[in-house]
Amino acid sequence: MATIDLKREQRLHYRATQTPALVSVPPRPYLLVDGQGDPNTAPVYRECVESLYPLAYALRAAIKDATGDAYTVMPLEGLWWADDMSRFSVDAKDEWRWTLMISLPDAVAQVDAAAVLARTSSEKGLPAGDRVRLEQFGDGDAAQVLHVGPMTTEPATIAGLHDFVEEQGLALAGRHHEIYLSDMRKGDPERWRTIIRQPVAPR
Repeated sequence: MATIDLKREQRLHYRATQTPALVSVPPRPYLLVDGQGDPNTAPVYRECVESLYPLAYALRAAIKDATGDAYTVMPLEGLWWADDMSRFSVDAKDEWRWTLMISLPDAVAQVDAAAVLARTSSEKGLPAGDRVRLEQFGDGDAAQVLHVGPMTTEPATIAGLHDFVEEQGLALAGRHHEIYLSDMRKGDPERWRTIIRQPVAPR
């Protein structure tokens, strides 16, 4: 039985250091679901997370049945923004908009993904299952850095990443992207590892 190692195949995009670096991220298939509100308190955020994972595992099983290829389900990712970016701050989380995502292998094209999502959502009664979609997503040209520690200390890391972008003669473009390498439901927050990625464009 063959094994798809997505983290190895995409190692430049799922490994980062605490020194900012430029990357180019092409489109690839993702499960995505959109929402709005404070991720710490909004029920819809929890519903989206609780729906994404069962659907990702159902697709993994379908791909294995169809192709013989197995793989490890990828980490949760999130895009974050606000309609008025001047108000995108930790003091206005209720106004945050977000898209939660899980990366998939190209082999997902070999299964009837829509049928798998619909069947799994119905069988498991997933609260946000009908809102989850499959589509291509890529950041394009971007800068990224590894943040180690709780989310409350992210602002300093983000500021350093933005300074790096400016030093490269580039401008911020697109949505703030986070890749959660650690399971934030458990473990020491001081050891959490998050890749912070910011799409860029010529200034």
